[in-house]
Amino acid sequence: MLAVVGGVVALAVIGGGAFFLLKGGDDKKDDKQNVAAGGQAKPSGDPAQGQQGQQGQQGQSQQPSGPDASAGAPAAPPAGWQTQTSKEHKLQYDVPGTGEKWKVFPQDTMLAYTDASGKPQISMRDTANFTEGGCASSANPNAVGEAGKGQLATVGTAGGDASLSIQENARNWAGNWGVFAYGGLGNKPKIEVSQAQPWKQNGIDGWTATAKVRVLNRPSPCVPPTAIVKSIVWKLPSGDFSSWIVYADQGVSGALPESRIDEIMKTVRPLKG
Repeated sequence: MLAVVGGVVALAVIGGGAFFLLKGGDDKKDDKQNVAAGGQAKPSGDPAQGQQGQQGQQGQSQQPSGPDASAGAPAAPPAGWQTQTSKEHKLQYDVPGTGEKWKVFPQDTMLAYTDASGKPQISMRDTANFTEGGCASSANPNAVGEAGKGQLATVGTAGGDASLSIQENARNWAGNWGVFAYGGLGNKPKIEVSQAQPWKQNGIDGWTATAKVRVLNRPSPCVPPTAIVKSIVWKLPSGDFSSWIVYADQGVSGALPESRIDEIMKTVRPLKG
């Protein structure tokens, strides 16, 4: 399993004095090579581990969620949209069709950001991109697989850190993807992460968080001045976390409106069977 590596590293300081931390671990050489080649690999392990500024959330319910009436039944995908499936994390989501410049990658295709030595620090799988190749520069060039290829938005799936609450996982995914996709450890952007909010949609009873990003490393005008990251995290019947993340450039030509991001979020649903 590809895991985050290195020691415990402070990634960013966000609103409320919360620190996002990266937990050390081991990585397997064969999976690392697959990701570096842009191929397939097993999923990353935990998100970056953190201590939240609001400790009161830790006492809130973390019972496994599944389809229930309060969360609503899954809606039919919008006409012409493409479906992506994550067998590992037991979810599906839809993105607009190829005519709107969306690309769905083969299942299990992973993207990652690394440290300066090339060790993967954060990754997602079962991905989709919007308008790939639109910018030759990147706020963080330490990217492998499908990451950092000038796309205006990226969507993918991940697991979670069992040592953290579901609310902390939601905030960590939003904050950490904001850091790595828009600067990395060497050029940390300014990050504001919302408190986690309940998310009940399509049979999911989970939590969501939003990170607003101000990009400080802009090697060219097409690198966005701002960005937005949103996460959804819930617990599977097995007790494992299932997470969905989208990060999107803002303030540049052709950027994905937040209203469109929200439409895509509303398609996230449990995988049947």
